Amino acid sequence: MKINNKMNILIVGLGLIGGSYAMALKKRGYHVGAITRSRSSIDYALDKGMIDFGADTVEPEIVSTADVVIFALYPHVFIEWIETYQRYFKSGAVITDVTGVKCSVVYKIQDMLRGDVEFIASHPMAGREVYGVRNSDDAIFRQANYIVVPTEKNTESAIELCASLGEELGFRKITSLTPELHDEMIAFLSQLTHCIAVALMCSSDNPNLRDYTGDSFRDLTRIAKINENMWSELFLLNKTALLKEMDAFITQITKFKQLLAESDAAGMKEMMICSTERRKQFDTNNIG
Repeated sequence: MKINNKMNILIVGLGLIGGSYAMALKKRGYHVGAITRSRSSIDYALDKGMIDFGADTVEPEIVSTADVVIFALYPHVFIEWIETYQRYFKSGAVITDVTGVKCSVVYKIQDMLRGDVEFIASHPMAGREVYGVRNSDDAIFRQANYIVVPTEKNTESAIELCASLGEELGFRKITSLTPELHDEMIAFLSQLTHCIAVALMCSSDNPNLRDYTGDSFRDLTRIAKINENMWSELFLLNKTALLKEMDAFITQITKFKQLLAESDAAGMKEMMICSTERRKQFDTNNIG
């Protein structure tokens, strides 16, 4: 079963990603509602035509009419929401999410969820270093990846619906991973990179650096402007996998440091050649 614009879509959490989902789906002709804590966010989205209706409290009649519910919440808030309000879901509803970690979230929610509602996890690998619905932009999906994260409890119908949602949102590539493989990949591709950017920015308090910086530093530290509440929660929920990737990085930076200390130009060049070849795989025109 594929998602279609005869379905009622509800987005819970109208921040950057939730707002960008709403924007993309409205452009495709979907009937989109939203629930979020901020009344001003609802009013902004209504004014910009991003949603058809919305509320700043959980209203049973809004939840009960949704065929598909998309959760764009912090992991602990998502779990608490399901515990408190799942009784309002329409029988047969499919719910999905945008959560950045899966093992600590997916199994818990699937275990507690009503039998007549299905949760199929997903992760849009897109974002910006700004937050809130006012910064929503569905263009962030166009060159981005979208990961469907099924378990043995998921039906083929729900998996297909979730994948088709990614297509409707305009993602460049849609793939599938188990929760375990997802969390391993995300520890390296996203969480470690944020840790490196944070550590680099904390390495110098020179207030004049901005007067001399170039593109390389700006590019490398773009993600250092970080939401400390969200990312600290994500790091802790994926601590084992992230610590493993941090150890691997420390091994490589220590190796490079030793090569430099020993004036081993050949060794440094070898690492640089390896780096260059691996980085080529990420160039847009080399991605299928």
